[in-house]
Amino acid sequence: MKNTILILLVGLISLTSCSKQNNNTNNGLSRVVFDPGNLKFISNSLNPKKKTMSALYGNEKALESLSKENQMPEAGSVMKLVTWKYHDNPQYIGGTITGELVSIETLQADHPGKVSYDIKNSLPQSSFPNKEERVQYFMSYRPASRP
Repeated sequence: MKNTILILLVGLISLTSCSKQNNNTNNGLSRVVFDPGNLKFISNSLNPKKKTMSALYGNEKALESLSKENQMPEAGSVMKLVTWKYHDNPQYIGGTITGELVSIETLQADHPGKVSYDIKNSLPQSSFPNKEERVQYFMSYRPASRP
């Protein structure tokens, strides 16, 4: 008799615990997934004041430049710094996830060594950053070590 009651109780709990529907909406937030193509993840950063997170992607030459701690990227380097707003993850307490795309900055060094910088962002046109400062910022990243 005890086994029958225990089985019925476990069955009732398992059937009722899975019946709740998830009515949680995204609260008007949108997520953008960035496709780096043939570039590989190098490093990331977080800016809690602006509530943004960034990921740096690059090719092998860019990885070599950053590993050697060069001041300028090596010829043939291609790097992209992608920045998103972040917000709390509605599914996990204490977690954050990427949200709205803020900017995609591209840094390229051609074979003669000329460095070009381009930015696609949602900021006003008058607030474009200084190219030399951004190159130094890119070069300040250190590759994430993977075990």
